[in-house]
Formats: sequence, structure tokens, C-alpha cells
Amino acid sequence: MNTTTSQSNIPRWNLDSIFPSIKSAEYQKVLSDFESGMENLENLLESARTFITQATENFDFPVWLKGFLEADDKVSALCSSLNAYAYIIYSVDTTNTDYLNNITRIDNLTLRYRQLDLSFKSVLLANSGRLEDFYRRFPEFEGYRYILNETLEETRHQMSPAEERLAGELQQTGGDAWDRLHEQLISNLKDTETGKTFNELRNDAYSADSKVRKSSYEKEISLLKQNEIAFAACLNNLKGETLSLNRHRKWQKPLDRSLSSARLSQKTLGALIGAIEESLPLWREYFNLKADFLHKNNLTVSQDKKGLAFYDLFAPLVPPPSNKQNTSDTERGQSLLSKEWTFDEARDYIIERYSSFSSQMGDFAKKAFAEKWIDAEVRAGKVGGAYDEDFALGHQSRIMTNFTGAFSDIITLAHELGHAYHFSCMKGKPAAFFSYPMTLAETASTFAETIVKQDMISKCSDAEKIQILDLDLQDVSQVLVDILCRFYFEKSVFEEREKGELNADDFCRHMREAQEKSYGNGLNSERHEYMWAVKSHYYSTGLDFYNFPYAFGQLFAAGLYARYKKEGPDFAKTYAELLSNTGNMSCEDLCKKAGFDITTKDFWKSGIEMYAKEVEMLKEI
Repeated sequence: MNTTTSQSNIPRWNLDSIFPSIKSAEYQKVLSDFESGMENLENLLESARTFITQATENFDFPVWLKGFLEADDKVSALCSSLNAYAYIIYSVDTTNTDYLNNITRIDNLTLRYRQLDLSFKSVLLANSGRLEDFYRRFPEFEGYRYILNETLEETRHQMSPAEERLAGELQQTGGDAWDRLHEQLISNLKDTETGKTFNELRNDAYSADSKVRKSSYEKEISLLKQNEIAFAACLNNLKGETLSLNRHRKWQKPLDRSLSSARLSQKTLGALIGAIEESLPLWREYFNLKADFLHKNNLTVSQDKKGLAFYDLFAPLVPPPSNKQNTSDTERGQSLLSKEWTFDEARDYIIERYSSFSSQMGDFAKKAFAEKWIDAEVRAGKVGGAYDEDFALGHQSRIMTNFTGAFSDIITLAHELGHAYHFSCMKGKPAAFFSYPMTLAETASTFAETIVKQDMISKCSDAEKIQILDLDLQDVSQVLVDILCRFYFEKSVFEEREKGELNADDFCRHMREAQEKSYGNGLNSERHEYMWAVKSHYYSTGLDFYNFPYAFGQLFAAGLYARYKKEGPDFAKTYAELLSNTGNMSCEDLCKKAGFDITTKDFWKSGIEMYAKEVEMLKEI
């Protein structure tokens, strides 16, 4: 298939209902409103500080807080919309210097807004004892209770303003610098024999050529080993910085900070991890099924048949040609999976699938396509990949993707539209409620993917069903098994780093142990002990244990899908309401309100059950 397809009718988005351009009167007015809105917030904060220091008894905090939240809601909507617009126009025209300069301008304004947020937190903490009076006098703000309590908790885990400023400055030459060094090293690694960059070698893991997969895997490990001292120094010092800052910010363990950010309890995480651990025999069975298929069809060069070679984890399962005389259209390459889709066909299929779940979701998809919310054309100057950006102003979204006609593009489009549908369900809420944790951020998108994938599985021929089942199981096994591996690794690294310095041998040892605990006999002797040097998330200063929210999102969406299959069309209303409440309550309270309990393994097992059935289908075929 030509990846730069010449299909017609692949759309560019229409942004007129957001802003006609950065030079338009509408855009300039919003910029002006943003700046004047921040001046208003500054005045409110200054009045609060004056009352606190000079006349506390005259400070009517509940009235002040009501006014501040109402003013901040408007400024927050302006800020998020300006940032979203600045990025999306740049992302489809990356050489436009006006757009680059605009991003810098918006970044500077946003930095000013963040400083106001820090000042607000100080006022809130100083008056936290008066919050109950606020809710009593202004019950319409009861929905803010969780968000304000969360803000107080974050504030309690901050050092003094002077210490936080110093930590931020030192981080630029500390944690951020180690992160950049790792990024620079990885991005500049190159195999001298083939000329392939490190990322090109990594992408060879998906090659249909088994010799290429193994060769690139060996070259990848060789390059990592040559640079192991630098990689180990980066990771050792980053984890040391995290432990040091956590002590000063009164976090007992790095995981505690991550759970707080995820709005998740330790009990729920324990149930999630426990359910994944109990499912490991299922995933090891899948890995061995895949290994057997590859060996029987001469699709691997691995000599060890006791499990899957690490370099075969992403090997495509392409069955041998059929000897049947009377093959169907699907077996001759005309199936939904292998055909080249037009954009119009993709649109109609997604609308059909969305509508099969609920008319509300189907109508939303129709609107997004009809109003040209999607930029799908592949062209020079446009970034790769795909994303959804939501706009509080006008409560609308825009989706960027690169449509080539492959089935994977349908999945991507359904995924990003799922994000936008999530946002549409929050219409009418305050802008403060539009921010939800990563644990819930992938719910609607993964659910939308699942609707499409399950339909496709039901319609494919056996030959292509093998491929789509493998693609789905491959993706999910990474989100569950490999992320469990990363969780084990990071937990053990932090525990040992508390006691002293770590070197490359230590990190390799921890990775070997983590892979054994998670993959077990699903992998053969050809493993990857240097994966700690590959994953950029380990080197981020922003958040530790970055990965478990993805496992949450995957199984949460699968569990919701299982509920849908059990309850039928009536579940659509519960689902939409659940999405609408993701911004102002904990994960546990959100799910309790929707009628299910995520603090026990049963819910998570209901999501895993769908994939257990897929493994059985693969075995049968």
C-alpha cells in the first residue's frame, strides 16, 4: 500500500469556530481577556494577602473564594484554549515561524498564570479551616470539594516557596539535564554496519523478516552496552534526586506521590496488580502459542523453543498461503482488515460502530466529521502520529491524524474520537473539572477502540483473524505484562537506591529479575536485560511509576465493555455519566457512583476475561 495515498476527500480541519487566525480580532481579544483576567486574579490574591496580614477578622473567606473560583474558571478556559490552539496550528505547519513565536508568547503567559496558582494554594491552605463554611453558604460549589482537598494535599507536600524555587532552578542542571543526556545519547546512537539509527533498529522488531528482527535486536543491545556507564549514571542520579526531594516534600515512598496524582488508593492499585499477576499464566500461554506458530511456519530464527524470543514479541503472524481452490473474497485480500480504506469508508464505519453502542455517541461522531474537526491529510510540515485537543471555549475538539488507508488508521481515528467524546460528555462543567488523571484519560479512547476491534474480529476470515487477534493481544500484553515488569523494576530500584549508588550491572540484575517475575516461561533464554536503558519514562523527573495508569486504563475500558455486553444499550447512559464525572472525584468514588467496585480483583478480572476469550479463539484457529 502506498503510505502517501492519493485518495481524495481526506480532510483538513476547519478552525474558524475557534479562531480564524492568530492575527484575527477574535484571537487578539481572547489574548487581551486572558491578560486582564490574570490581573483580576492578582488583585483578588493581593486583597486576600492584605486581609490575612492586617485584618484577618474582617476577611470573609467564603465570599472571596467564590469570587476567585468564578474568575479563575474563565481564565482557566482561556489559558487551556490558547495553549491548545497554539499547538495544533504549529503541529500541521512546523516551519511557520509566526506559529513558533506564538507558542513562546503563550508559554510565557501560562507561566505567569501558574505563579498565580501557587499564590492561590497558599491562601487556600491558610484558610482551610473555613472551607466547610464555604460549602454551607454556597452549596453550588460542593462539586469543588474533591478538587480543593486535592489542592490542599498537594500544598502540604510542597517545600517553602523559596525552597521550591531553588529546587526548580537546580532541577534544570540536575534531573532535567540527566534526562536530556539520556535522550541525546539514545537519539544519536547509530549502527556503523547498517547505518540504522537506534530508533530504526527498534522499529525492526515489527519486521516480517526474522533475521532482521534478531540482527537488529543484537545490535541494539550492543549499542546500549557500549553506553551503559552513561545510562546508569543518568538513572542512578535521577532516582537519587527523586528520593531526596520526596523526603523534603514529606512523601514516604515514590509510589505515594504517583498514586496521589492518579487519584487512586493503594487498595485499588493492589487489586489491579493482583489481578494482572493472576492473569500471567494466560499471557504466558499466549506467548508460547505465538512462539509455536512462528517455529512451525519457519517465521523465527530462534533456536530456543521454550518460549518466545524477546525480539519476536512484535513479530507479525502471517499465515502461510492457503491451498484452497475456492477462496473467499476476504481470503483473497479484500477483507476489512487488509483493504485500503477511503476516508469516507472510515468515517461511515466509525459512525456505524459508535452508533451501535449509543445514538449519542454516533451523533457525536457525525458532528465531528460534518463540522470538520479532523485534520487527516498527510503532508509536508505536519507532525506524525495523532492526538486530540479539547477547547473549553465553545466546548469543542480538534483531532489530528495521518490517514493512509490502513486498518490501523481506523483504530487510531476511533481512539482519538473517543477522547473527544469524553470531553463532550463534560459539557456544562466548570473548566477546573476538565483536568482528569492519566488513569481515566485513556478510558473513552480505549473503549472506542475496543468497539471497533471486537467488530472486526467477528467479521474477519480465520487467516486474518489470527493477525488481528495477535495485534490486539500483543498490544494488551505490553500494557499489562510489560508494564507489570516495569513496575517491579522501578520498585526494586528505588528500594536499593535508598541504600546506596547503583551501576549498570545492578540495573541489568533488577531488569532480569523483573522480566522473570512478569514474563516467566513466556520468554525463552533470549531476553533484554538492558530495557532499563531504553524506556524514557524511567528518566523523567515529572512522575515515577509513570506506567501503571496505562494498565488501569486498558483494563478499566475492558471492564466497562464487559458491563456493556452484559447490560446492553442501557449501559450507554451510565457510561456517558461516568465520563462526565471524571474531573472532580477519585477513581474509587467515580466507579462507586456508576455502580461498581474497583477496589477488589473481580472488576479487573472481568476486563481480563475478554482477552482470555481471544487467546482461546487463537488456539482454536
